Amino acid sequence: MPLQITGALGDPDLIRLPWELPLEEWPARHLVDLPRGISRHVVRFARLGGKVYAIKEISERYAKREYRLLWDLARLDAPAVEPVAYVTGRDEGLDSALITRHLQFSLPYRAVMSGTLRPDTLTRLLDALAVLLVRLHLNGFYWGDCSLSNTLFRRDAGAFAAYLVDAETGEMHPMISEGQRLHDIEVAYTNLFGEMLDLEAGGLLHPSIDPLDTAEQITTRYHRLWEEITQDEIIEEVDWHKVENRIRRLNLLGFDVAEMMVRRKVGTGRLIVRPKVVDAGHHQRRLLRLTGLDTEENQARRLLNDLDGFRVARGLRHEDEAIVAHRWLAEVFQPTIEAIPDELRRKLEPAQLFHEVLDHRWYLSETAGSDVGLPAAVKSYVDTVLVHKPDEKALLPDKDQ
Repeated sequence: MPLQITGALGDPDLIRLPWELPLEEWPARHLVDLPRGISRHVVRFARLGGKVYAIKEISERYAKREYRLLWDLARLDAPAVEPVAYVTGRDEGLDSALITRHLQFSLPYRAVMSGTLRPDTLTRLLDALAVLLVRLHLNGFYWGDCSLSNTLFRRDAGAFAAYLVDAETGEMHPMISEGQRLHDIEVAYTNLFGEMLDLEAGGLLHPSIDPLDTAEQITTRYHRLWEEITQDEIIEEVDWHKVENRIRRLNLLGFDVAEMMVRRKVGTGRLIVRPKVVDAGHHQRRLLRLTGLDTEENQARRLLNDLDGFRVARGLRHEDEAIVAHRWLAEVFQPTIEAIPDELRRKLEPAQLFHEVLDHRWYLSETAGSDVGLPAAVKSYVDTVLVHKPDEKALLPDKDQ
């Protein structure tokens, strides 16, 4: 069978990669060194035309299956890596390969750690993993191997956003069953316990972190979020404000309620209310609609708060929201990003840079006892904070370098 690459190929040079060699033996000129998580398979990052692709050696059956599952998730706008193609017909004895696009600014959980995994960092990772699993389940996806190792994390203001990176064991269904949900959580519990024990054995776990307690936390956090999103609520007819409060709570969690199912409880004056359809990305969509900025959810919430503060400070409360957003972009956001030197700007996403500048401004202002202003905060942030941060984008030299 001749070599064949099947998929949404955006780069014809993919066919010219040394597919006749095992991935472990590929020449360094084709590869870029990026942080990798733990994997059962050989994974490498290839550089082509300024883009980075993750390539995983895997059997033909599973390469095709995972490619299709990732496309299903992409169509649902679920948080997962983007599939590019799968490769079959390599030389005898060589597995097929799955190609995905590298998720820029993303890190495996071990790369998030700076020496020792501290409790506050772990809490944020667990929150992100619980949100990811809930979003997948809402889309009818059974993961089958939920773990920190099978997840990539992107900084999202003060939190993290999680993305599925390995769908090898997954299944897509019209609606996930209760048994599948509970089994997914049981697998997550087992995997997380093992990962914490591994970190503990390597001296990478903070002494205050208990592996068993951590594994139990992912179960607790998942169930709390799932119940908030899906449970019925019984209210008196006169207490409709409780439904509005429920919607606000979901919005704060980053979810939109597209429909509500309401029915009267037989023989009473009570109503049973259930969120009919729930979509993630409430603040993301509002920011994208107003400004065109595509960010993570918590970043969007932070930028919208700053936009709302700009509206009040400039006396624009009665002005059209879209006009205010345009002025905020031109007068606040873009000048802040442009004030950061080009060679440092690539270290973090623009929305994350802006969030960190706002945080830095707050600390400086608290110390000074008055607002230091955005220009001074940007200069101080660049000089004292940003220069020391590692690059989290895939930085690629020119092909001929």
